[in-house]
Amino acid sequence: MYNLTEKLVSLTSYDPIQGDYKIRLDANESFIDTDTESLIKAVKGTSLNRYPDPYAKKLIKVYGELYGVDPAFITAGNGSDELISIITACFLQKNEKVLCLSPDFSMYAFYSSLYELDVKALQKEADLTVNIDKVIEKINTENIKAVIFSNPCNPTSLGISKEEVLKLIRSVNALVVADEAYMDFWGEENSLLKCAHEYDNLIVLRTCSKALGMAGLRLGFAVSGNVITEKLRAAKSPYNVNVLTQNAAEYFLSDKNGMKRRIEACKAARRELYDGLSRRNYPFFETIYPSVTNFVFVKTSKAKAVFDYLLSNSIAVRYMGDYLRITAGNESENKALLTALDSFPQ
Repeated sequence: MYNLTEKLVSLTSYDPIQGDYKIRLDANESFIDTDTESLIKAVKGTSLNRYPDPYAKKLIKVYGELYGVDPAFITAGNGSDELISIITACFLQKNEKVLCLSPDFSMYAFYSSLYELDVKALQKEADLTVNIDKVIEKINTENIKAVIFSNPCNPTSLGISKEEVLKLIRSVNALVVADEAYMDFWGEENSLLKCAHEYDNLIVLRTCSKALGMAGLRLGFAVSGNVITEKLRAAKSPYNVNVLTQNAAEYFLSDKNGMKRRIEACKAARRELYDGLSRRNYPFFETIYPSVTNFVFVKTSKAKAVFDYLLSNSIAVRYMGDYLRITAGNESENKALLTALDSFPQ
């Protein structure tokens, strides 16, 4: 009789909210869709009978031009998730220690555990900020081989300054993986993207799923120095980014002004949502955290009741224990959310 490995016995699948809800504010997606005609134009003439370019050279060139990064330092992935999986699987050995911050994106610990790493967690401060000195101390005293975190953070919506992250990189021998999935909403002056190649222990991750509005294409990028880039490209599967994604993303990313408009629209929606929640001063919301992302993070002892109530009004947000994570929607979606909260039975 075949027996599953111990790590698979307790493994459960990622379970996003299921159901047909009119308003989806639970997955941090962009509310700006791509029109069908543009998509058809982008993929017209694509040869589906041929394998895609294994290194996505045209795509990473366009991405590099958008952000001012040399394509030689860029690796394309089938979403950031694939890149996180490759890093945890290949850049550390079994039972080596990887540090995750808490709370943070759950997939860091998930992939690390899947590849039998020793996952260590460092709790953030009471206000959910990160004490970089504590991170450095833990890495250096406990023989941590890698640290991975999101900046700005999902789910807290808070950012760590560029200076603090650089201090971390320069103070440890461990691999530092900075996931900047939400950096577009904060500002490139806070990013390490343009200097990532200068450090031999740094990988910066970026995604097209949030501000750039291409979650359905599943596309992410890693930016790193020559040595790490070479090994990332060697470790990934040969044709990891399909030809439709490459061609469509290349087309959309070439529209620099269009990308900027998307980002600014999402930032405006975030401000609208945050201001709307703050002005109403709901007694059941104990803390509304300042946000540099496209969502608002709220602490509330009534999180489950509010979550269920919103679902009953066909509005999905993310329930996270004593917290709710609410993605900024378009004007009508934000208004509908606030209207529903106005009627929440206390």
